[in-house]
Amino acid sequence: MQQSNSSSVDETGQTPTDPESVEIAREQAHVDRVNARIEVLLKNADAITAEGLARGRTGTYGGLVERDAFVHVAARRKHLLNREHEGLVFGRLDFDDRTVHHVGRIGVLDEDFDPLVLDWRAPAAAPFYRATPTERLEVVRRRVIRSVREKVVSVEDDLLDTEAALDGMNVIGDGALIASLSRARTGQMRDIVATIQTHQDEAIRAPGDGVTIISGGPGTGKTVVALHRAAYLLYRERRKFESSGVLVVGPSQTFMRYIERVLPSLGEDSASLRSVGELVDGYTASRLDAPHIARLKGSARIAPVVTRAARFADPSMPTSFRMFYRGDVVQVSQSDLRGIRRSVLRGNRKYNRSFRAAKEALSDLMYRKLSDGPRAERTLAEFRDDLTEREEYQEFLAAWWPMRQPHDVLRALGDERHLAACSMGALQRSEIAALAADWRTHLLDSVELSVQDIAVLDEIRDALGEIPPPPKARDEFDLADMREVTTAADREYARVGPRVRPENYSGYGHVIIDEAQDLSPMQWRLVGRRGRNASWTVVGDIAQTSWHDPAEARAAMDAALVKPPRRDFRLDTNYRSPAEVFSLAAEVVRAVMPDADIPEAVRETGHQPLHVLTSEVAEAVVAQARDLLGEVEGTVAVIAPAARVAEVRSWFDSEPADVDSSGSKPVGLGHEPFESLGAAAGERLVVIDELSVKGLEYDGVLVVEPDEITSGDARGVRILYVVLTRATQRLTTVGSSARWLDGIGASTGS
Repeated sequence: MQQSNSSSVDETGQTPTDPESVEIAREQAHVDRVNARIEVLLKNADAITAEGLARGRTGTYGGLVERDAFVHVAARRKHLLNREHEGLVFGRLDFDDRTVHHVGRIGVLDEDFDPLVLDWRAPAAAPFYRATPTERLEVVRRRVIRSVREKVVSVEDDLLDTEAALDGMNVIGDGALIASLSRARTGQMRDIVATIQTHQDEAIRAPGDGVTIISGGPGTGKTVVALHRAAYLLYRERRKFESSGVLVVGPSQTFMRYIERVLPSLGEDSASLRSVGELVDGYTASRLDAPHIARLKGSARIAPVVTRAARFADPSMPTSFRMFYRGDVVQVSQSDLRGIRRSVLRGNRKYNRSFRAAKEALSDLMYRKLSDGPRAERTLAEFRDDLTEREEYQEFLAAWWPMRQPHDVLRALGDERHLAACSMGALQRSEIAALAADWRTHLLDSVELSVQDIAVLDEIRDALGEIPPPPKARDEFDLADMREVTTAADREYARVGPRVRPENYSGYGHVIIDEAQDLSPMQWRLVGRRGRNASWTVVGDIAQTSWHDPAEARAAMDAALVKPPRRDFRLDTNYRSPAEVFSLAAEVVRAVMPDADIPEAVRETGHQPLHVLTSEVAEAVVAQARDLLGEVEGTVAVIAPAARVAEVRSWFDSEPADVDSSGSKPVGLGHEPFESLGAAAGERLVVIDELSVKGLEYDGVLVVEPDEITSGDARGVRILYVVLTRATQRLTTVGSSARWLDGIGASTGS
């Protein structure tokens, strides 16, 4: 066990005297020791690699095996140690018996195999998150250490035993959690590994089997808890979950870019992160359908419709066939072809896998249709051989039973009559017309898919089955049977990266669904196929749902998540939103959901939301955005109704470049929200629609025309609730009307 240092010096070589400087210097000394040890471990890994390569030169099979084992172990260790870690050591625990443990992103042992740093996921590190003044777990002082790269810049302490009188113990600061919450937001999510609270830690460390449901209102940390849970499961059950894989599913590409750095910063990069629009390999979508179209595509009613479309002949396929054979005329009618199709696909056989059976059934039927003379001259086998030489037969076969891609089936549904035939009464005439028009518009000349189309495509893909690979011809230069075709260096770098999985992989060991309340029934069917035998972590808040029928979506979720047991965790503290902002948002959502799960906001900024009512909306939005940029240090989002986003962006594009609050750097208004935020400092503004902000947060939020977002219905009010709770510091609304404020009692200014 580590012992507490009694004294240290700062970076100038002087011995500090004030308590905070003393403690910072003390922690700096330990961080320096850890970094020095990592350098030693890296050199050791290089030595292991060299030894492994030497063993491979013996020329024996055993030497090759030892080489691979040595190189693989060393490569993984180097990969772990070489990662960039902002604040490798972030915590310290002082116990009753005067022992000390430091907690960090990875575990590091000294030369005597004693821990210099405990991995935050290790059981011994649990008191860092679990200890409270009433249940101390023998912890006297808990310290959060904040660093910038390798330099310790501050420490914050919690004294859990207020009666302790240990010599030389300084207690610094007044709350690391609130301090971390007040930091300016950037374009990417930060981990919360240094400030995880007890109730969050319980959800993170829940067993990895069955279904774990984490619920809570806005700002309760659901997303980061889910990501920390992924890192924890990969640490605790690595053999199981790294081999089968962990899939993290989020609502949008913007959201996935926002969270993509969290898992690597926690010591893991083997999980697969995908938005709902990226779950079907070969297709990517970010466009959102209009609400009435999204409702049709997302409903479970569409599943049997598109399944039939995958099996039915579409309008482009031939409906009959006529061929001359040895003086005879062989005619195959439309009803004949339909009968073959029904027979071949009976029992839910996959369309693309049934080509051979369809071909044999067709040739059998044609043989039976021959008159007695030609049939007496040729056996069935000889007749089939003759057909392979007939160009017109091969052309018909390719057109009648082509290998189909999901988007081909979807494109055919742009034909209203074909969609009606596949519907068989499941859709109303107006719904058929709307869907067919949408698919004609977006799929006729090119494939311009929506996020909602992805789930429909996967339903079709499942009904079609994968296209069988062509027979593989033997190549005289094929190296498949050669014993050694790679070098040890190849394997060193290939084995430490993420595992490459087959297309549309369905064997994930654990699936994490974030913003689960927004998944439609069809999207639940989609994610369910990705984890047929998986355990699950499901994160959401029903009060934030944008799906019109939460009960329907819940039934689809229950159908997808059948693996017991089921555990429920509720997060009830809003760490993100200032109390001034959240009290407004809570009143808004209670108007349509009186029983909404409303967490308690723990921060105050002293700044009430500002509501601007004006007929000059464009001018007011630009002016208020400029004010927000001057009032906050981090990001500012202008959130507009989706139909207005292009217009709102044009208001800023027509403006000359402004300057930020320092007066020195341009304000960027890029059309790709987080690309602009990742550019030069000062490019802090983003214009974004109301649905794309799900899961994100900004220091300042400016909402354009809130009444248009609500659309006068419960779904719209829930969406506005989400929008209002994106702000971590300041909130401003600008609109030409303010019906959404009726009954709330908030005042507006002009």
